[in-house]
Amino acid sequence: MNKSLVLIFLAICFLNYSTAQQKMISLEELWSGAYATEGMEAIYPLKNGKHYTVLNTDKAKGIVSIDKYDYNTLEKIETVVSSQDLTSKAAFSSYTFCKDESKILLATEETPIYRRSKLGIYYIYDTVTKEITQISDTWIQEPTFSPDGKKVAFANNNNMYLFNIADGKILKMTSDGERNMIINGIADWVYEEEFKIVRAFEWNSDGTKIAFLRFDETAVPEYAMDVYGTNLYPFQNIFKYPKAGENNSVVTLHTFDIESEKITEISLPDAYYIPRINQMNNPNYISVQTLNRHQNKLNLYTVNLQNSSISLLLEEKDDAYVDISDNLTFLADDSFIWTSEKDGYNHIYLYSESGDLLHQITNGDWEVTDYYGYDPKKDRVYYQSTENGSINRDIYSIERSGKHKKRLSSKEGTNSAEFSADFTYFINGFSNSITPPEFTLHKAASGDKLKDILDNNSLVSKLAQYELSPKEFSKLSINGNELNMWMVKPKDLDPSKKYPLLMFQYSGPGSQKVANTWMGSNDYWHQILASQGYIVACVDGRGTGFKGRDFKKATYLNLVKYETEDQIAAAKKLSEYPFIDPDRTGIWGWSFGGHMSTNCILKGNDTFELAIAVAPVTNWRFYDSIYTERFMRTPAENPGGYDENSPFNYPQLLKGDYLLVHGSGDDNVHVQNSMRMIEALVQANKQFDWAIYPDKDHSIKGGNTRLHLYTKMTIFIKNNL
Repeated sequence: MNKSLVLIFLAICFLNYSTAQQKMISLEELWSGAYATEGMEAIYPLKNGKHYTVLNTDKAKGIVSIDKYDYNTLEKIETVVSSQDLTSKAAFSSYTFCKDESKILLATEETPIYRRSKLGIYYIYDTVTKEITQISDTWIQEPTFSPDGKKVAFANNNNMYLFNIADGKILKMTSDGERNMIINGIADWVYEEEFKIVRAFEWNSDGTKIAFLRFDETAVPEYAMDVYGTNLYPFQNIFKYPKAGENNSVVTLHTFDIESEKITEISLPDAYYIPRINQMNNPNYISVQTLNRHQNKLNLYTVNLQNSSISLLLEEKDDAYVDISDNLTFLADDSFIWTSEKDGYNHIYLYSESGDLLHQITNGDWEVTDYYGYDPKKDRVYYQSTENGSINRDIYSIERSGKHKKRLSSKEGTNSAEFSADFTYFINGFSNSITPPEFTLHKAASGDKLKDILDNNSLVSKLAQYELSPKEFSKLSINGNELNMWMVKPKDLDPSKKYPLLMFQYSGPGSQKVANTWMGSNDYWHQILASQGYIVACVDGRGTGFKGRDFKKATYLNLVKYETEDQIAAAKKLSEYPFIDPDRTGIWGWSFGGHMSTNCILKGNDTFELAIAVAPVTNWRFYDSIYTERFMRTPAENPGGYDENSPFNYPQLLKGDYLLVHGSGDDNVHVQNSMRMIEALVQANKQFDWAIYPDKDHSIKGGNTRLHLYTKMTIFIKNNL
């Protein structure tokens, strides 16, 4: 039987499930990694356009290697470097080439700080001489090659340093860094979390200067988090955390001249936030983006590195807020490609080097969801979008003029792309709700498939032995909108019977939970619940993403108000289905979703009989400044928006069964949120269940923690719904 027939057969097995398939998914297997998928780790397209590298791990031998492959044959050509080549034999977890690919930066012993930041021991591997150089014997942050590959800039203990590869000397660039006071070149907590950056410095294009941000946290209030650990006495982790309306870091832009070792401050008007620094092709310039505190006005500036003057390239304004992205590309002449929601949907625009709008490249009632790059030889822009429906993703190319668009992906579901450096090939990553991730090689010009690279057919074969139910996608008409929905039903659903309903959602601004993609851990758990006689459904309400600016920003100034109304209305409509028991409706969510599930069981106490809230926000006054003020403005400006939808202000509304869960070490949504909710419920004399996981962060994981948590939630649902 050929491969395509095998895949068809397995898909049929997955969809139809013969009566012989009685094996049930178990929580123990789920959290042991039994259903994990294989992927392609750290793909790097080499500059010659003919080869790419992949980070491979031989788990049996404990060896990690960077291996080079040929695009045309997909055959491995050589191992570029292996962890066995390091004196320490330490396995590296990530790698970065310098611009001419003669050297590789290898990260070992990485340890997390917050969600994105980490410390590590770093080595430089010379691909020509085969020599390996250790940058520092202490943990450092964000080492980055200079454009000529001769130096590495990095941060350590809130200061910036410069490592000269030739002689091994280290120059200290700044000296005023101090914990909880001054940070140079590394983002503070709130920038890392909300602007999604850690490295807050950038080389200019010829490596003669470095632009960096300096964060003065002096006036930012501190949050103290108890750490229980295993010692006799707990200790406190104290860090700067600006809550809504409180002082943020004073952030300033500076440049460091490599030759003179002089630091210059750049004056930027209206720069309350500086979320991005970008290299330009002209070495005399860099670009920076600034935001006002309301985040509804973004300015893109060029900075002249010779005289420190600035020039405004572009201004974006919005009645609500402007999103920050990395969809900015400077072309050879420093004209640039940019994405914006200004026509109502996120699209690609072309601007001149002086900031004049030349034209809009893409347009339509759909969203550009990823920008892959521009090929000047073929004059084509490559991107991912929702043109085939908001729950799907496809890959396209289009001329810079906006003409001759071509769809490069062919399968319906979620497609992503990793292009070769010269845009001759791309590796298509694909999955949908019944197909685990698969990777194939394609021609970038036509989209034609050349070869299969990797699939997860072994997982499909394994899952064919289990009792599974496919997601059924549909739309639900709620409050004047067509909302995306999926539903998972028990395998042998009897339409004459009534089944309990558990709703799952997140609902945060711009998010999406109804997507045609492969299963995550929650999906497997939902399969367990379906096998035990529950119907599980998910509805993306107002405020979620990929359906245009107005739909996403409809919740501005009133977070969780309209989202809650949509979930309550959706539950009522689903309760009209003949096979759903209207008296057995539950809802659960994590983080923003925990806030939602809490609000739903209170404000929708005639609709929901059960709710589970994991790591919930319970008042936006407790959450960080950048995220909260983007959608709510400050508490002083919008007190009603903060308090009228804060569940600990109306605990007396609780009627159903409520489980509240939090990690005591959550640096993101502080356990304070749950503690205030607990106290409000106690004083209202409302009975409920709760669990605190010691020292666990927002993800509440580690060891048996996830198994324990999901076991607890499963028992709670079985006992009460």
